[in-house]
Amino acid sequence: MTLSGLIAQESRVFDALTMDSKILNMERKFAVYLPPGYEYSQRSYPVLYLLHGAGDDQTGWVQFGEVQRIADEAFADGSATPMIIVMPDANTGKRGYFNDLTNDWRYEDFFFEELMPYVESQYRIKSVKKYRAISGLSMGGGGSYFYAMHRPDLFSSACPLSASLRNSSFEDFQERMAKGKVEVKDKAALQTYFDKHQALRQLELNDPEDIKSVKWFFDCGDDDFLYEGNSLVHIAMRKMEIPHEFRIRDGAHNWTYWRNSLPVVLEFVSQTFHQ
Repeated sequence: MTLSGLIAQESRVFDALTMDSKILNMERKFAVYLPPGYEYSQRSYPVLYLLHGAGDDQTGWVQFGEVQRIADEAFADGSATPMIIVMPDANTGKRGYFNDLTNDWRYEDFFFEELMPYVESQYRIKSVKKYRAISGLSMGGGGSYFYAMHRPDLFSSACPLSASLRNSSFEDFQERMAKGKVEVKDKAALQTYFDKHQALRQLELNDPEDIKSVKWFFDCGDDDFLYEGNSLVHIAMRKMEIPHEFRIRDGAHNWTYWRNSLPVVLEFVSQTFHQ
């Protein structure tokens, strides 16, 4: 093979790509991992949306998560199928993956209505549920859980890692809104928003068949401060007979843990792509 052919067989990571968002009225950054051979082939690829945690941005999984090395190794040894990995930035303007209560900041709408259509038109991505997966860590783990709950028609698998799946009472939620000086006159709207962003409420309210249409994989360290919320979701899913994988491993809320999670996630979503 020629030198240019060998170079084309290498993976590529671009971690400062941008797109314009009309919904957020600003430019948004995102990172993309393109698998070995992408530039050389004409084929289309499955896609994994990989969400970062609080305090990071679209470069988190690239810099600390070593996504390029881990994905390259998984594809080389055959444990995972080559895929495109998209890592959006949810830490500019406001932090988080959701619309705010007043709908002035609509990040979730941006993700589904602008980011996904944009990247899936820019890259050779198989834009159907079967070939689309989502994962993330901590805040991004919560994002991956709720995105798959809100739009089960879009994802074949969801892999929340050390996910922020806190479950507070409606009263606590109201108190928190009051402390943050968020004024909501319509109590019904407050209840709807609460229901949409509480992990156990989503299990209670959503159609079980829709939830079952997503393959679920949860992974959380035994020393992680978020283990309780993850465990409660696992117990609730067991009671509802919703198939899912649930892992508690030795570890804490850190990159050492998530770097060990990523190869398993890549293998899990690959198995779903192949079904």
